[in-house]
Order: sequence, then C-alpha cells, then structure tokens
Amino acid sequence: MSGHGAPIPMTSAPCGPLSGTAEVPGDKSISHRSLILGAMAVGETKITGLLEGEDVIDTAKAMRAFGAEVTQHGPGSWSVFGVGVGGFAEPGNVIDCGNSGTGVRLIMGAMATSPITATFTGDASLNKRPMARVTDPLSLFGAQSYGRKGGRLPMTIVGAADPVPVRYTVPMPSAQVKSAVLLAGLNAPGQTVVVEKEATRDHTERMLAGFGATISVEETDDGRVITLTGQPELTPQTIVVPRDPSSAAFPVCAALIVPGSDVLVPGIGLNPTRAGLFTTLREMGADLTYENERTEGGEPVADLRARFSPDMKGIEVPPERAASMIDEYPVLSVVAANATGVTMMRGVKELRVKESDRIDAMAVGLRACGVEVDEGEDWWSVTGNGPGSVTGGATCASHLDHRIAMSFLVAGMAARTAISVDDGAPIATSFPIFEPLMAQLGAQVERSAP
Repeated sequence: MSGHGAPIPMTSAPCGPLSGTAEVPGDKSISHRSLILGAMAVGETKITGLLEGEDVIDTAKAMRAFGAEVTQHGPGSWSVFGVGVGGFAEPGNVIDCGNSGTGVRLIMGAMATSPITATFTGDASLNKRPMARVTDPLSLFGAQSYGRKGGRLPMTIVGAADPVPVRYTVPMPSAQVKSAVLLAGLNAPGQTVVVEKEATRDHTERMLAGFGATISVEETDDGRVITLTGQPELTPQTIVVPRDPSSAAFPVCAALIVPGSDVLVPGIGLNPTRAGLFTTLREMGADLTYENERTEGGEPVADLRARFSPDMKGIEVPPERAASMIDEYPVLSVVAANATGVTMMRGVKELRVKESDRIDAMAVGLRACGVEVDEGEDWWSVTGNGPGSVTGGATCASHLDHRIAMSFLVAGMAARTAISVDDGAPIATSFPIFEPLMAQLGAQVERSAP
C-alpha cells in the first residue's frame, strides 16, 4: 500500500506507435531546492514550472512549518517569502516528508545548524531508508539525532545552538548527502568544505551561487572540493524550473522500444551531472537527438526527439557514469531487455537503498516477464534478444517505488502481452500526469480494481 492512500493496480498493454509531444513536469531536484533555498533567503522568491508531485508538495508544507510563507498562484507558479539563513522557526508538529528521501535529507540539513528541534517521518517506504548517511555528518556541526534502530525515521533532530564549520568527505556518491552538508553549512561560521570523490548532480552548488552564497568548486586529485562560506544573506530569485530529465526518461525510452514511434520531449534539463541516461542510450544505438539546445536559468536545456530504434545493442555502462543516471537504471534495464546482447551496469550499489532495492525489484519483475537478468551487490546485467522479445504477462511488485512502477508500465508497451504492477499510486510522488501524458502519445495504461 502507498503511504498516501490505497494501492492502485495498473496494467500496460502492447500498443501501436507512440507519437506526439510529451510535456513532462518540472525537475524534481530543482523544485525541492527552489523551495528550501527560497525559504532561507530574505524576501520573495518566485518560481514557475515547479513540479507539483506529492514529494515536492510535502517539501512546500515543511517550509511553511518552519516559518516561510509559501503560496501557490496557479499551476506550477509559486512564491516563497523566506525567513533568512538561521531564521527557521520550530515546527509545531511532526514534519511528514511522504516518500521523499531528497526532501527529508535536505530539510534535515537546512535546519540542523539552527537552535530548533524538529521530528521527521514519512511513508512506509521512506521510514525504511537509511538516514545515518546524513545525520552522521550533521553531528559534526553539533546537531543531535534520535531515531529508530539503524538510523531510520521517525527521527528527531536537535539543531546545533553553536554550530561549527566542517570538512567532510562524502563516503558514497550522493547528491543528497552533499547537499544536506552544504545547507547545514549555510548557518555555520567560517567555511564548510565538502569533498566528493565522484561528481554527483550539482544543482545545489549552482543554485547556492545563484542565491548569492560564496561557493567555489575545485577539481583536485582527491576529487571535487566544494567550499562554502557560511552565514550569507541569500538574495531571493526568480526561478524557471526546467523539465525533469528523470521523468523524460519514460516517454523517451518507451518511444525507443515501441515500433514506429516518434516522440518529442521539449525543454529537458541536460545538466551533465544528470544526463547520463541519454548518453548511454545513444551509445546503444538509440535514435535520440537533441534539438534547439539552449541555456535557461544557468542550466543547459534541449528538446529531445526519440524514435523507435530496432538496432540497439547491449553495452557496458561505465561505472563512473552511475551518479549521473542513478534514478534511470530501472527504465534503462527495460530498454536493455529490448536491445540485442548484454547490457552490464556496474557501480550501482546505491540502487539498493533507494525507495526500494531497485536492482532486486527490477530483476524479479523482468525475469517474470521472460528476461534474463544477473545481479551482484554492486552490479547487474540484462540480456536482450531484440525488439518484441519480452514475453510479459506478469504482475510486478512496485515496492512503493514510483520509478519501478513506471518502468514496468513502459515495458508493457513493447511486450508481447500486457504487464501489470500491483500499485501505481507512488507514481504521483514524481510524475502526477504520467497516465494522461502517455495515453495522449498512444499508450494503453489502465487502472484496475485492487
């Protein structure tokens, strides 16, 4: 069952060519950060194109609970009157972050260096996910955390009354951990330094600079060294949120594997720390082109055109690319099942601690649909036999994971027989218009009685 309501079983049947324009929602990562940084600025931040999925709405509610004035003016149009760095008020109630690991970890960082206490919880999936990866570095600032065994939610964070700056080397590639430390560093005196051995999505660094923070990034032999000067006065911004590349992955990948398809996905953010999937698909032989390349709000953007690609081959995905496409491996595995040969994915152990164990969830479901999958702790491989080779016919468990649910529904569009998921309700957390958007392109995704 979804943490936000009753389960919604869905079935995706084989369909004809997908065609048309897929206007996917705003970028989830940038949407979260727009609300949080807007709440930490002084004055009014105006946001257009905000993703209005449940994850981001939960972050908006949290910012209100910490004292910011957050208002929706129309679809995707929001404003945030911030309270300034160090200006958060103590929430009167528990902060429910729903299904959002990004939301809860970034908010913990943002409040950890203020002398306030907040308790966080989430849905059944979020409450199973590890938080020590964030609370451990936050403790270096002076914050204290009290949670369930294994560092899990519900959890109370007691912010540091007298925070100190830290130097922290992120032990695993994680934009969430890096961002939590940087947000905590905003209200610590002096310089907070984060070192990451492998580059991860850099929206936080870009947006901190945009809001007026003094921040530098240096490439060294030890990795990327990010230095932030604490206690700035952040200046409110006007933000246009680009469309989400992680959401674009689903109509793009569907078009590549459904015969005769030709789909345009406009205005997609192509930040190099996020675009690994599209690079990988093109290496596999996908007919995927970038049109009208441009820069918007400091982020590279293009319109993506994806056409059916019957000659895609399995490849070895470079492990160093994992951080730039970590959320897209589930749907990549669906494309791999429709390519020819073995697609090997290494350096992906982070997939085991996402909304679900994504390697296991996809492996079990794909095998049930007639696909050969091998896996290890930090790798997995999918053997494809070309277009039309996925038998389908299975009901796959989504494990309260939006990306698992959407990946199997995409698989059903190109399988020999329909593929079902036991619960598509979590899709609303990141891609609330998935069903009507895919239907407009020609997909046949239907809800069924639980």
